[in-house]
Amino acid sequence: MIPISSSVRVWIASGHCDMRKGMQGLALIVQEGLGRDPFKGDVFIFRGKNGRLIKAIWHDGVGLSLYAKRLERGRFIWPATEGGAIALTAGQMSYLLEGIDWRNPQQTWRPTSAG
Repeated sequence: MIPISSSVRVWIASGHCDMRKGMQGLALIVQEGLGRDPFKGDVFIFRGKNGRLIKAIWHDGVGLSLYAKRLERGRFIWPATEGGAIALTAGQMSYLLEGIDWRNPQQTWRPTSAG
């Protein structure tokens, strides 16, 4: 899990990205493609074409970090829009990283004990 505070802004880049890119390539996409500063302390998340791999970059004030996660089953839920970034809360990012639909999380029903 990325150790961020709830005040950090999280952005997901809509569409898909070349997952061969590293920190510098993704930071360049943030600057030129999204028009944002990758060194400001926000988290930027990118998805691969098949939807099973995501990468996130985050500058923590000391240096730029790159995180990657691949799902064994299923795909990451991603917006259908192309171009631009969509803001998420830290809670929505947690759902996203677990492969849960962050747009409409559902609480599951749990049976109660008889008694």
